[in-house]
Amino acid sequence: MADRGDGAGVSATYVEEFSAISPRENARESWVQQLRRSAMDRFAQVGFPAARDEDWRFTNISPISGGTFQLAPADVSGVAAARLNPYLFAIPGASRLVFINGRYAPGLSHLESFPAGARVRNLASAYSADGAITQRHLGQYARPERNGFVALNTAFMPDGAFIHVPAGVDLGAPVHLLFLTDARSAARAIYPRNLIVLERGARAAVLESYVGLDDVASLTNAVTEIVVSEGATIEHLKIQRESEHAYHIGTAHIHQERDSRSTSHSVSLGGAIARNDLDVTLAGSGIESTLLGLYLGRGRQLVDNHTAIRHAYPSCSTREVYKGILDDASHAVFNGKVFVTPEAQKTDAKQTNRNLLLSDRARIDTKPQLEIFADDVKCTHGATVGRLDPMSFFYLQSRGIGLPLARRILTYAFAAEVLEEIPFESVRLGLEQTVLRRLDEQVSF
Repeated sequence: MADRGDGAGVSATYVEEFSAISPRENARESWVQQLRRSAMDRFAQVGFPAARDEDWRFTNISPISGGTFQLAPADVSGVAAARLNPYLFAIPGASRLVFINGRYAPGLSHLESFPAGARVRNLASAYSADGAITQRHLGQYARPERNGFVALNTAFMPDGAFIHVPAGVDLGAPVHLLFLTDARSAARAIYPRNLIVLERGARAAVLESYVGLDDVASLTNAVTEIVVSEGATIEHLKIQRESEHAYHIGTAHIHQERDSRSTSHSVSLGGAIARNDLDVTLAGSGIESTLLGLYLGRGRQLVDNHTAIRHAYPSCSTREVYKGILDDASHAVFNGKVFVTPEAQKTDAKQTNRNLLLSDRARIDTKPQLEIFADDVKCTHGATVGRLDPMSFFYLQSRGIGLPLARRILTYAFAAEVLEEIPFESVRLGLEQTVLRRLDEQVSF
């Protein structure tokens, strides 16, 4: 094992835990075990990212890399259905898969009927039931070589969601993937793994929620791979509202093929450390992709969003808008990269990061980046960091609106640009209420 000076002994503990559980794996799933072993070998080699790694230099993960989070227990009993209610959305016909501490909980899940050929189930059961599809795609986009967190997730990945929509099929109402942690997850690690595959011309909408039922320090290391084949359309929304003592490392990779469409929404509210990595690969011409993000920080929270969009074919368009609201001594990081290869002529890419600081102690490290190697393109990027506009305060107060309400209105209006683009009314309204409550607690009057 390479000693990188950043916790090789800790890495060895994870390797030992993997060695202890791997003999219990079912022999018929040998390809899965091979993938896991290869990933653990990779983790043993590289360990956790360190501050000297460019993509992690603003994100101090020593609370994670300096300790050991054992695999969370497999017991999914003891969580009453009523505890889910605050985190559900009233979407007619919607299905949900519920996971407790990373394990599938069928008793809390609810699956509607799906169009012929569509498959929605937990990933552990799909290894054998849908082996050809999972073997073809799992681990091929968010690869273990990316970093130690992806490698560690791939090595353990006890369960998650599997969604496969065949060619020309519209899945209909959204599928809600609800990942819950409770008191049993304290000092434990959860490794959700999701695989979503849309064949040619298919359509689907997926909500991916991470919720902390109890205020404990746990580690969620989640990976989602989304394959959007030629002419297919995906609407994906990730909501992260875990305990503010918890740690969340999330990696998502969207692989798009010719003439496909994707929209990614990201809302981050919880976590002592919340890191979201989103990669989008445009593997064909005529692709459209939209990335929207909202993050709120308070106390000493650290929220880090890293995005990368790879244009390698002509006539594709991408739009990215990420907005942050930071109070107290919270810290946010935004690093957005857009790569345009020489072959990607007629690229249209727009990237924006805007941040609102509500405290003198809050800070943001923002770095939008364009790397362009084609000459016939329209690409823009920009970042802003500021406070609430005094002239806007004056305008509202001159019309009889008091200072506290004026602050609330202006702060929410800043967030609304992202929230208003969520296409499902109950989800949008629910998140608006959640954000408003958070802002009421967060904004000092």
